[in-house]
Amino acid sequence: MLRGLRRLAVVAADYAFAARHQLRAGLDRSDPGVLVRSAGQRIPVVLLPGVYETWRFLLPLARHLHERGHPVHIVNTLRWNVSTIAEGSVRVAAYLEHADLDRVAIVAHSKGGLIAKHLMESPGVGEKVVRAITIATPFAGSSLARFVPLPTVRALGPSGAEVLELARRTSANARIVAVSPDFDPHIPCGGHLDRATNIRLGISGHFRILGSRELFDVLDEDLDGV
Repeated sequence: MLRGLRRLAVVAADYAFAARHQLRAGLDRSDPGVLVRSAGQRIPVVLLPGVYETWRFLLPLARHLHERGHPVHIVNTLRWNVSTIAEGSVRVAAYLEHADLDRVAIVAHSKGGLIAKHLMESPGVGEKVVRAITIATPFAGSSLARFVPLPTVRALGPSGAEVLELARRTSANARIVAVSPDFDPHIPCGGHLDRATNIRLGISGHFRILGSRELFDVLDEDLDGV
């Protein structure tokens, strides 16, 4: 019972974090071009949000990476990221072509990590992505997706066609660092990915992990070596 109460507390704190940052994102009017124009010379990072998130939801991550010297690129055509995984991958590929980027890292939250993996498995463009750091990504789907009456979320269930197809394709896994919270109320089976570098942090929460100092340390350490 005590464990159940603790998990309920995690869920409450997680949704409070998400609500606060969705509000902040909705009010934010930052120019994303600044994240590219005034950056340093480290590897460019493409930021991919999760479903029903815009890039502004990840603005604290973007600013941290920018301060570390990474040009941070935003794929505005993803908007709220409600298209299919394949469509999202096409939009990111088009951005890489338009921005003349041929060597990048990706930092992605939740569904954004599935888009990153799809892109990395795509001939002719996948090799441009030398590393993807995924955060709370449901590589095996989420068993809770079937309870959400929204097609774009239900497609992320364990039996989703795109989820199953991505699971069969493993050539890019070794270039992925899959970061997961200790407990993720949105992904009961966790975000483990075979043949990838899997890192489990001490913090719990599908959203709260985005504000974790542990996560920033992982980003810094891994991207410093790319």
